[in-house]
Formats: sequence, C-alpha cells, structure tokens
Amino acid sequence: MKEDDEMKKNKNNEEVKEEQTEEKKNDEKESKVSSEEEKIEITKEEVMELNKKITEQEQKFLRAQADLVNYRKRKDEEVERLLKFANESLIIDILPILDNFERAIALNASENSDLTKFKDGITMVYNSLKGVLEKYGVKEIDALDKPFDPMYHEAVTTKTNDEKEKDVVLQVYQKGYTLKDKVIRPAMVEVNK
Repeated sequence: MKEDDEMKKNKNNEEVKEEQTEEKKNDEKESKVSSEEEKIEITKEEVMELNKKITEQEQKFLRAQADLVNYRKRKDEEVERLLKFANESLIIDILPILDNFERAIALNASENSDLTKFKDGITMVYNSLKGVLEKYGVKEIDALDKPFDPMYHEAVTTKTNDEKEKDVVLQVYQKGYTLKDKVIRPAMVEVNK
C-alpha cells in the first residue's frame, strides 16, 4: 500500500509537473505570440515609414527630372536666340555707314558728269551693302506716312499738318531697322499732331 501511495504520489507529482510544464509552454507560446505581434506591429510601422520615404524620394526624383527638362528647354531657347541675333552688334555698327551712303546718293549730281559716275559707284556699293544686310535678315522699317508706333518709331519732333491724319509720320530723319523681326534701331521721325 505504501508503494501504491507512493506511486500515486509520484503519478500526481508527474501530472503536476506535466501541467506546470504545459502551463510554461503555453505561457511561452503566449509570450512568443505577443512578442511576434509586437514585432509585426513594429514592422508595420517601419513599412509605413519606408513607404513614406519611398514616396518622398520618387517625388524628389520627378521634380529633379522636370527641372532638368526645363533647363534643357531654356538652354536650347537661349542658344537659338543667341545664334539668331549673333550679328546684331556688327549690324548696328554698319548702319551709320549705310546712312552715309544714302546721304551721298541724295546729292545733286546733275552739274558734273564725273560726279554722276562717282554717284553711280556709291549707289552700287550701297546696293551691295544693303543686299548683304538683307541676306542676314536686316529689314528697313517703313515709316513715312504710316501711323506712329512707339515700338518701331522714335518721335523726335511733332508738327501739325491738316492735310494728313493725326499721329502719322510726316518725315523720317533716320531710318529704323529690324533684325529678324527684332527692332535693332527705331526710326527717328516727325509726327503729325
């Protein structure tokens, strides 16, 4: 009997140990599940933060790409403009020479045949120079008897002439010129008031 009691006791002890072991295992499992859930929550937060960073980086990349495209467009437009008007300063320096040729041609050459030949030579040089300028896009601004336009004309004087309309150019003192539709020298004019 004693043995039976001892066996029962041992059995009970073993059962208690098994229960305790099982409880420990359950506690450990619960602890593991709880810690895994925490890990998962931390991971979710990290994923959200990483997604936010990825979105920010994508936006920065797209902005940088757009800036590069805009820079290229501006650079191309500026280069095109520079090439288009590269000769502008040279042409501005040549225009007074053209004016002097026009004055020489306007002289009265009917008195002397030598002067007539000289005038014909100057006219040929003038026409050649004017042709070269036109080849490069220089055009004379037609101002006489046209409405005054401050974009193309510079009013030097005013005069009243009842025979002509108001704000019409009466006289051109110095011709104006454009280079490929850009005014490089406005015409100096007298305007009707």
